[in-house]
Amino acid sequence: MDEYQVKLQQILIASGWSQETLSDKLSVSFVTVNTWVNGKSQPRDKAKEKIDEVFASILGQNQINPEKLSHIKKLAISKKCSVKKLLENRQILDKITVGFTFHTNATEGSTMTESDVAEVLFDSKVLSNRTAIEQREAINHQIALNFLLDDLYSKGKDFRISKDLILATHLRLMNGIISNAGQFRNHGVRIQGARVSLANFIKIPELINKFATEINEETTDPINLLSRTHATFEQIHPFSDGNGRVGRLLLFVKSLSLNIVPPIIRKERRSAYYKYLELAQTESKYDLLENLLAEEIIETSENIEAISST
Repeated sequence: MDEYQVKLQQILIASGWSQETLSDKLSVSFVTVNTWVNGKSQPRDKAKEKIDEVFASILGQNQINPEKLSHIKKLAISKKCSVKKLLENRQILDKITVGFTFHTNATEGSTMTESDVAEVLFDSKVLSNRTAIEQREAINHQIALNFLLDDLYSKGKDFRISKDLILATHLRLMNGIISNAGQFRNHGVRIQGARVSLANFIKIPELINKFATEINEETTDPINLLSRTHATFEQIHPFSDGNGRVGRLLLFVKSLSLNIVPPIIRKERRSAYYKYLELAQTESKYDLLENLLAEEIIETSENIEAISST
């Protein structure tokens, strides 16, 4: 099987895209992508470059040019957004809430589409073709997000991420889904297939307090702070379930507290995201995670601009 036939098939599996969506990403016709995927023809050099670019975005790359990283980080932190701006524009808030809820839950395996999420959150629909748990996850995520946004808005410069805030966020996120919502796990756990050693449950309260101190520190490199603390939180893995979603909620609200557009990590980048998290946690290699977060900040900013212009 040809190298690029394999790459295209891996992109389709990891992203969950249809061949039509992939053809749009590659700026070629569906027929062209279909012949490449089925090995009936091979892409030319220019198309191969584009395939390599999409492959790296979806499956992850192994290194990044420091100058390129510096440029994209500067661009990302230039994308400003305050919690006040978000809360005062209902159209933007609703769209961002739907997108964030859809992508973060889909990353964890939810089968709900973006339109499903919108119907459940804003039309109060009960969907017969989706599980009750998936629909509760969407509703709870909105509740947890609103809780954090309200806390940031009310406290302003005095806003701090703390152990109590984290527990309160988890309670809202997992209420009615697991029996120990709002409580740290009291047992050992490991992530199947990962090389990361997770925290001993006895040390979780201490480690969360240390994490809170770190994330609340002043910084001249916000993208690095977001990357380091997110990797730290996910390695502590303080809950029996919901760790990824809580971590991304904290990432969202911390970005806003820094007056930066929050990153929404798209579900199709799940493989790259987990790869970069593991590199950060096992090798203290943060540059690739920084690049991903910077790219997702820019993507969210473009989505906000598009909403604003309609």
